[in-house]
Amino acid sequence: MELGVFSVCMPEYGLDDTVSLLKAIGYDAVEWRVAEIPEKIPDDIPYDRRYWVWNESTVDVKRIGELAPRLRRMCDDAGLSITGFDTYLTSDRIPEIVPVLEAAKAAGVRMVRLFADRYAYDSEKTYNDIFSHTRENIRTIESLAAEYGVKIVFEIHHDSIATSASAVMRLVDGFDPERIGVIVDPGNMVYEGYENYRKVLQVLGPYVAHVHVKNAIMAEDGRDRFGARRWKRVWTPLWDGQADLPRFIHELKATGYDGTISLEDFCNDMDTPEKLRAGLGYIRRLWAEA
Repeated sequence: MELGVFSVCMPEYGLDDTVSLLKAIGYDAVEWRVAEIPEKIPDDIPYDRRYWVWNESTVDVKRIGELAPRLRRMCDDAGLSITGFDTYLTSDRIPEIVPVLEAAKAAGVRMVRLFADRYAYDSEKTYNDIFSHTRENIRTIESLAAEYGVKIVFEIHHDSIATSASAVMRLVDGFDPERIGVIVDPGNMVYEGYENYRKVLQVLGPYVAHVHVKNAIMAEDGRDRFGARRWKRVWTPLWDGQADLPRFIHELKATGYDGTISLEDFCNDMDTPEKLRAGLGYIRRLWAEA
């Protein structure tokens, strides 16, 4: 088992500085955020939105072919493996997916994340329509994954059609687990899709390709016009949220998992270096005592 960081949680660090900091702290791997980069810094970025609005630890998806060799050299020199290229591309964006797969092959990156299609109360299409469309796209994606020698993974994620282990298993069932896999994320399942962790790992079986670790709570947010209590989503330090990470790590280790665990911590209680150091120590302790 190796410990890494998904660079999304290092928004104020450029690519070189991300590698330097992870090496200095003692991580084994980096998982790169791959996304479009705004042409200029937006005005008045809310502090808790900086991860997504202006994130400097991001590989420009439009330049990934050009940047891939540089990323490989930087990480090799620092002794870091590259766990994956994590995009926000959905399964229907094949012309944009192919260059990422080419870059992954060139950089020796073994995984590429695609985003399961969004689904929320304001979704215009039905769940069944989105699900069927995505399953058809995965047939093409599976062939591309084999062609480029990578594994394409979908993350268990709230507000999507893959909010739980049972839901994402319906999506990937029958495809080759060497080419199509799942990122398990107990923090996301606080917001939507919680299932018993042992059940999660048993349901997914060979499709468990990678793990993200973060934590969250549903916090009180006043009352609505009917007097019912309202709740809002809040990211927390790893040890303060509703996801039972000691139990999750125990169950994960019991399966014989030997892949990467990536920290994806969106809490705003500590600065980035402190958060990364604390996360490394906490996950190591949970793994050692599991």
